[in-house]
Amino acid sequence: MGGILVWYSLSKVSPETLVQYFKNANYWWISLGLFFGILSHLSRAYRWKYLLEPMGYTPDFGNSTMAVLVAYLVNYAVPRAGEVSRAAVMANYEDIPFEKGFGTIVAERIADLIMMLLIICVTLFVQFDFIFELLTANFSPVKVGGIIAAVVLGFFVFSQYVKKAKTGVGLKIKSFIGGLIEGATSIFKMKDKWSFIFHTVFIWLMYVAMFWATIPAIDNLEVPFGAVLIGFIAGGFSIAATNGGIGLYPVAVAGAFALFGIAEEPANAFGWIMWTAQTAMIIVFGGLAFAVLPVYNKAKE
Repeated sequence: MGGILVWYSLSKVSPETLVQYFKNANYWWISLGLFFGILSHLSRAYRWKYLLEPMGYTPDFGNSTMAVLVAYLVNYAVPRAGEVSRAAVMANYEDIPFEKGFGTIVAERIADLIMMLLIICVTLFVQFDFIFELLTANFSPVKVGGIIAAVVLGFFVFSQYVKKAKTGVGLKIKSFIGGLIEGATSIFKMKDKWSFIFHTVFIWLMYVAMFWATIPAIDNLEVPFGAVLIGFIAGGFSIAATNGGIGLYPVAVAGAFALFGIAEEPANAFGWIMWTAQTAMIIVFGGLAFAVLPVYNKAKE
């Protein structure tokens, strides 16, 4: 699948042209973007302690950081397996039971999901006129109203079905949603909830900053703030959908930029440069963390 996506993406910009974009890129801006990315990883590792400390665990920051980096690396090989490896690293080197460590990671993911939804809401608010015009340009007002009414009606019917469900799939969905709500609200009950919330917001600000700071690396690529947000969201979904967004990330970002009339070739080139930079960062630091973990912990003994 990844190979097909890479082929499709390269059909939008030739390898020779892409190489020229890489040669002419301003690596100062790319380095600044990577710096923001590193800050987000460090903040994620530090944030973890706020979920572990109430259970009586005080993990070493070095181990927490390397566990996070290893998790990102593993996710490139097997999607979502990184969370398992992260909990396994802490079970091995910090004696934190796997199920407890994994439970805190699930709680983190709920917080991250909320942040992603907030970014989407902010984007819809900031770009409401643009998105509305885009819909009305492609669909008649009657169709747009019909789509909105169908979505609202569908949500209402679904919520009523789940609310009344006592058996089967409906009950499972009800329990799952209840667990998400319980996990999300538990964040506000922890001792250092405001520190946890601060780091959660900081992590996602650094994600956006990493994306935004890399744009000037390509000469004459002018991207308005609304396109930055929509491009970031599209890139985020592509990473979740595939192994680290391989092949799909440049296509998703270029597609988002195209809505704002940004030329396809530099948009695709930016997507490839952005994806390559963050992938290289994960491979290098994740690989180093994987190799250093046993040495680091042996030296502590």
